[in-house]
Amino acid sequence: MLQELGLRYPIFQGGMAWVATGSLAAAVSEAGGLGIIGSGHAPAEYVKAQINIAKEQTDKPFGVNVMLLSPYVEEVIAVVAAAHVAVVTTGAGDPSRYLAQLQKAGSRVLPVVPSVALAKRMARSGVDGVIAEGMESGGHIGTMTTMALVPQVVDAVDIPVIAAGGIADGRGVVAALALGASGVQMGTRFLAASETLIHPRYQQAVVAAKDVDTLVTGLYVGHAARVLKNPMSRQYLRLEKRLAIEGGDMSAVEALGNGSLRIAVQEGDPERGSFMAGEIAGLIHDVRPAASILATIMQEAQQVAANDWRSRLVAP
Repeated sequence: MLQELGLRYPIFQGGMAWVATGSLAAAVSEAGGLGIIGSGHAPAEYVKAQINIAKEQTDKPFGVNVMLLSPYVEEVIAVVAAAHVAVVTTGAGDPSRYLAQLQKAGSRVLPVVPSVALAKRMARSGVDGVIAEGMESGGHIGTMTTMALVPQVVDAVDIPVIAAGGIADGRGVVAALALGASGVQMGTRFLAASETLIHPRYQQAVVAAKDVDTLVTGLYVGHAARVLKNPMSRQYLRLEKRLAIEGGDMSAVEALGNGSLRIAVQEGDPERGSFMAGEIAGLIHDVRPAASILATIMQEAQQVAANDWRSRLVAP
């Protein structure tokens, strides 16, 4: 499938809500990967505008991530289909009801899956591939790690599997391919792309993050999400834990989280903003153009693949 798309590199850029704009998607696609616009809960007019921006800036294939829980999902699907977007990735739901419409428009549909069971169900429904995402990733997560999830999904389905979660360099790419994936998806790494129009405080928080600088919120309300540690995320976690113990109304927790990602992206406010990022943020040390990120990652991957590590697999 990646060859059919004409990608130079087997790398998808994650369709992060409020982060993955048409300009970022175009930059990634121009550089040889697959850029993906994040629709999140935005209205169809916003998604259409971002698609138009991407088309103005690249003639390469790009994708759109559709959040199936969005109140605008029907209109967004219609916009994406009308634009004949090359790839549609989906999150937070089952895209089956939209498959015929999207595939008729020429789009390849790849839902994000956190388990083997969901991957198998999606394969039976006729999707073109799946994105197996481990809990190391930023944003909303499941409960399985990438290392455990990806090979089991690969063995369970006969469609392409894209590995996601905890991948930010060439070593991660080679590891994912060794597990049987057809390619990888990276979100956190592109938070530090110079074309990513997020607030500088958000971007610098990613660059400054260490391996232990994320936590998971939302476990008690059923919407687990990995974010950077900051005043907002710590407050959120304290509140939901207290309400879970006391049996209180979780609506206060949900109110605290409403709009927090947008605030992080647009205002960089650590007191009210949810800075979503994956555990791999500790490997990210600079902000650079998407083309440089991709070229460096693939150079690393080639060096890893050329190393004489295979000799360690043979008994002396």
